[in-house]
Amino acid sequence: MQWYEDEAFWSDFSSTMFSERRRDEMARLVATSPLLRFGEQERVLDLCCGPGIFLVPLAARGYSVTGVDLSALMLERAREAAAGAGVRARLIQGDMLTHREPRTYDAVLNLFTSFGYFERHEDNTRVLRNAFDSLVPGGRLLIDVMGKEVLAGWIGRPQLVQLDDGYVIQRDTILDNWRRLRTDWTLVRGDTAREASISCWLYSAAELSAMFEAAGFTDVQCFGGFDATPYDQRAQRLIVRGVRPAGR
Repeated sequence: MQWYEDEAFWSDFSSTMFSERRRDEMARLVATSPLLRFGEQERVLDLCCGPGIFLVPLAARGYSVTGVDLSALMLERAREAAAGAGVRARLIQGDMLTHREPRTYDAVLNLFTSFGYFERHEDNTRVLRNAFDSLVPGGRLLIDVMGKEVLAGWIGRPQLVQLDDGYVIQRDTILDNWRRLRTDWTLVRGDTAREASISCWLYSAAELSAMFEAAGFTDVQCFGGFDATPYDQRAQRLIVRGVRPAGR
């Protein structure tokens, strides 16, 4: 079983990844980011939606939103969050490696470093092709990850994340000559500790842009943040956007 298939992992570590502070931050991004601004009633797919930290504020802005996630637990939390906010969203349990809805969406989003999970580079490329197929001509794919260039600027010592009922120690390790990243987490609550490791591919702006183009996307652009700033030495994230061309 791969780490992302383990429901116990999501149960134990979701409070670290999806804290209330982070939920508030993501809601502000949806409200202010030009990259997350769509036409009225446009159909948006949130691929790997998790507990709805982007999905709920997108639905609140009036977009027709579908969330897809492999985890039943995360989908249930997304459903609860949507109900609590008084918004509607379509939720589907599915695997981004196989999920396709041909010519259905105006935008596909894969946010918060939810890309590059698969062991084989070819499978990550397949995710791009699935997204291409699910878009209408003129539709956009937006992927948000931690680019190699950004990671190189801050990776180093272990990090400590305080929780309401404990803390998490995070340690990052570069693997395979900067092709992959492994993150080891130790969750401490009271007198118990739980350890987990996650891994993903690392892509530079040039590498991920080339993957977009190989999947058929045109007008591929890279940004250094959700405010659409350039991807340069000041970048905080690597955000890549591509368009499914008309007639394809």
